Amino acid sequence: MNRENGTGQTKPQGVSVRKRDMKDFAAIDFETANSRRTSVCSVGVVIVRGGEIAGSIYRLIRPRPNFYSRFTTEIHGMTYEDTADAPDFPEVWAGIAPRIEGLPLVAHNSPFDEGCLRAVFQLYGMPYPEYRFFCTLRASRRVFGRELPDHRLHTVSARCGFDLQSHHHALADAEACAVIALKLL
Repeated sequence: MNRENGTGQTKPQGVSVRKRDMKDFAAIDFETANSRRTSVCSVGVVIVRGGEIAGSIYRLIRPRPNFYSRFTTEIHGMTYEDTADAPDFPEVWAGIAPRIEGLPLVAHNSPFDEGCLRAVFQLYGMPYPEYRFFCTLRASRRVFGRELPDHRLHTVSARCGFDLQSHHHALADAEACAVIALKLL
């Protein structure tokens, strides 16, 4: 059921009016091999232009340090063998950076993904371009509040109409984040 939101537009019942209308952004998700933020082992990026998904990128990355903890493997299922022959981060990012240039970045729990990105840039001595991050976790808490039992990615994506089948796969998580951002940001 829709209702008027005071701007002449309608909004779904139970969803607050958006603060900004983001139509151009890149949703990003990193998975890590261990507890160190520099140990990014995969990245998923979904590029949104004009409010539509315009492209996606999924890449494996050789993590630094190059070992997998049992905990992270239990979460995402990846092991040393999956990334043993993968390129290092600078090579992967060289293919991503031109495609997201000028776009704000969106992540679910953005302090984690932004922290990973900053850490790996520092590790490789790369100048950080000061990407602007937005957080769908914070947006969910603001919009849905106590309506949801929690604000984990799969819970929020389901509430926004996206069926997250492969949680903790970087591209699937970035796709879910993009859908949430289009609804909430």
